[in-house]
Amino acid sequence: MPSAAAGPAAASPPPPKPSAPAALPFAGISADLYPTEDDLPYEEEILREPFKLKGWWRYLVARAAAPFPKRAVIYERALKALPGSYKLWHAYLRERLDHARPHPISHPAYSSLNNTFERALATMHKMPRVWALYLASLLDQRLLTRGRRAFDRALRALPVTQHDRIWPLYLRLASLHACPVETSFRVFRRYLQFDPSHAEDFIEFLVSSNRWQEAADRLASVLNDDGFRSVKGKTRHQLWLELCDILTKHADEVAGLKVDAILRGGIRKFTDEVGKLWTSLADYYVRRTLYEKARDVFEEGVASVMTVQEFSVVFEAYTQFEQSMLAAKLEAAEEDGDEGSDEEDRKSGMDKLSKKFLAGCWLTDEDDTDLRLARFERLLDRRPELLSSVLLRQNPHNVEEWHRRVKLFEKEPARQVATYVEAVKTVDPMKAVGKPHTLWVAFAKMYETHNRLDSAEDIFKKATQVNYKVADHLATVWCEWAEMELRNQNFDKAIELMRLATAEPSVEVKRRAAAEGDEPVQLRLHKSLKLWSFYVDLEESLGSLETTRAVYERILDLRIATPQIILNYAFLLEENKYFEDAFKVFERGVKIFKYPHVKDIWVTYLTKFVKRYQRSKLERARELFTEAVQKAPPDEKKALYLQYAKLEEDYGLAKRAMNVYDEAVRAVPNGQKMSMYEIYIARAAELFGVPRTRQIYEQAIESGLPDKDVMTMCMKFAELERNLGEIDRSRAIYIHASNYADPNSHPEFWKKWNDFEIQHGNEDTFREMLRIKRTVAASRSQTHFILPEYLMQRDQRLTMDEAVDTLTRAGVPQDEMAALERQLVSEPSSAPAAAPSTSTTPANRMMNFVSAGAEVRAESSTEQAAANNEDIELPDEESDEEADVQIEERSVPAAVFGELGKRAAENREESSSAQENEQQLGALERIKRRRQ
Repeated sequence: MPSAAAGPAAASPPPPKPSAPAALPFAGISADLYPTEDDLPYEEEILREPFKLKGWWRYLVARAAAPFPKRAVIYERALKALPGSYKLWHAYLRERLDHARPHPISHPAYSSLNNTFERALATMHKMPRVWALYLASLLDQRLLTRGRRAFDRALRALPVTQHDRIWPLYLRLASLHACPVETSFRVFRRYLQFDPSHAEDFIEFLVSSNRWQEAADRLASVLNDDGFRSVKGKTRHQLWLELCDILTKHADEVAGLKVDAILRGGIRKFTDEVGKLWTSLADYYVRRTLYEKARDVFEEGVASVMTVQEFSVVFEAYTQFEQSMLAAKLEAAEEDGDEGSDEEDRKSGMDKLSKKFLAGCWLTDEDDTDLRLARFERLLDRRPELLSSVLLRQNPHNVEEWHRRVKLFEKEPARQVATYVEAVKTVDPMKAVGKPHTLWVAFAKMYETHNRLDSAEDIFKKATQVNYKVADHLATVWCEWAEMELRNQNFDKAIELMRLATAEPSVEVKRRAAAEGDEPVQLRLHKSLKLWSFYVDLEESLGSLETTRAVYERILDLRIATPQIILNYAFLLEENKYFEDAFKVFERGVKIFKYPHVKDIWVTYLTKFVKRYQRSKLERARELFTEAVQKAPPDEKKALYLQYAKLEEDYGLAKRAMNVYDEAVRAVPNGQKMSMYEIYIARAAELFGVPRTRQIYEQAIESGLPDKDVMTMCMKFAELERNLGEIDRSRAIYIHASNYADPNSHPEFWKKWNDFEIQHGNEDTFREMLRIKRTVAASRSQTHFILPEYLMQRDQRLTMDEAVDTLTRAGVPQDEMAALERQLVSEPSSAPAAAPSTSTTPANRMMNFVSAGAEVRAESSTEQAAANNEDIELPDEESDEEADVQIEERSVPAAVFGELGKRAAENREESSSAQENEQQLGALERIKRRRQ
């Protein structure tokens, strides 16, 4: 080869000869394993530099696809030259592992593999990777003894800092089922000396090996170590539960541990799973056949748990325990019944004699089935009571729970009394949830139902000395005490109790309480409105007027009165004919309270005053109403103004009533102005006649009402003018109101105007109405439609149909008004063509319209102008002079003058009748009547 001949080696012998010395070590191997011609460059390189790793490694890489035996020869030659190369040993061992893995563990390849590992460890004993490969291979081959010794060698050879790579494999070896238990124990103990934090692995191994004693000892030591931290994330509570399971389920196999102390320590330390720990402790005693001790543990558990969930766990286990004890006894009794006859024959005479004398004694009764059954039933009956105890342990100041507990003993008065006593001693009024005074009241009522009034009074007396959180609770106790006396017909004593309760504490008592810094609720009792209200009811029912008034005055002096108390006091005085005193009470009430509380007082005061004095004290009533409306907020003024105006209408002047209404429409808020104006207009029309309302309508329209209300007011105003015959004024009002009425939003307004024009207008007014409607609609929609100018300047006038058709072509929509317009125009359009030229009726007059003014009948010219039909033909001046105008006279409606006009007419009739009667009477009789 050219590359081999180059360099100093060119004078070397032929190529086959260099390989002859290398073939000597491999004299017994196959010829396929010898180097070939392709291997000559690499062989020459390693011959030149046999102690360099690079040449050997290029040789192995180049022969990566060669069979493993040939590569093994190369590895062996390389390792013989470089026995300390970690890279070569690691690659060689990995290839040997891959080569042996497909074969069974009994194959010679594994023996060769192990020998290779041993040869490698002679120089690589400080390399943990080599040890790991070797130990893993031994584990796969299940060579326990050789593996254990290899692990020991590895731990001795490697430094301690690298032992963490060996111990996981060692623990795998110790966990194998084929490994002896003692060997595994020793391995785990050695591992815990290396890393004590993995004690849980040892415990799990002990549990899986059923070594309960050592597992319990290890768990106890772990729990006693405050510095222990679980590597598996278990809490100390979980470890406690595991220990409890071991101690309770394997009580006979565990000794040397104080199980009771351990479990009770867990109960005190871990409060979230107390129920399970109590059941575990009872289960421990059950497994040790200490049944009475187990029952005591269950009783202690249900009496000490703090939550309903834990109580349910313990109580359920307790009931199962009692049920299983009863079932076991019944089964034992059945078995004893079958064997009892045989035992009787075997008993001696002494046993028979002792049985004869002790017959009937409960100590000799071996059948306790009835006792166990009664105990089981009693446990079930006690469940509500035990559950109530749990809730009260959670919060002993829960008043409602105490009441429910009392109801559990409805048939046991003694236990009810004991429960009430315990409740009033336990509940702190400052911490109570609920009303603590109800416990005292219910306690006293229980004695009352059993006719023990003296005991009930003692309970109430003690209840009044308790320092409650609020004064209302103490006031309720006093009121309940007085009601009890009333129920038992002790009226004087009830009033005396109220006087005692409402008495103000002395200055010395107040000074002492202020010095102590803690003011008891008894010092605030004399200002309790509830107590005073009850007291005043008692005085009204049982006392005299003077004592009742004294109580009311005392309430007012203490400044604790309410509007209802003011009204009650005033009604009391009014019932007893003290009207001025009642009005003085009203005066005090309106000075004490503000709106909205004073509203009822003002309304009642004004109503009573007007009813009492009518017109006799009219000025004083006016002053009261003026003051009331000044102090009232805008929302409350309407009712007062209406009441004020009613006063003026009934007892004052109608003009002043109108002034009141006028002031009211300015003072009320905008939301009430419309209704106020309607009332104002109705009263003005009734008192002064319909014409008087014109000014009010104008004022309402200009007062700033909302557009909808202005439109409504304009429609009513226009209807009024129409009824009065003022057609032009009504039309002007409609024109003004059109600014507020959108044809799309308020079609009712335009329909009413349309009906008005049909009834009272003519063609021009109707056209003007349509023009205004289109203008308003265009302005509202901000769109304007203008006819072409040539249409307006044509010599020949457009008829109504042509104009409408033009608007339609221009894009203007035809609404109902346009359709009606076409209908109205189509009817008279045919009249001029059909009527003769000598007709007396004008050709341009529409038959559906009447004139807006007075109708004048005149002779018209026989000649008809054939020009524009829309021109209005005025009569000649000569015909006006010659025309005989006939004006119809109508009587003015009585509604125009209103109620005052009616009164004036009645006065005139009375005066005229009186004059007629005077004329019939004599002179002396007339003088007497005038003097009267």
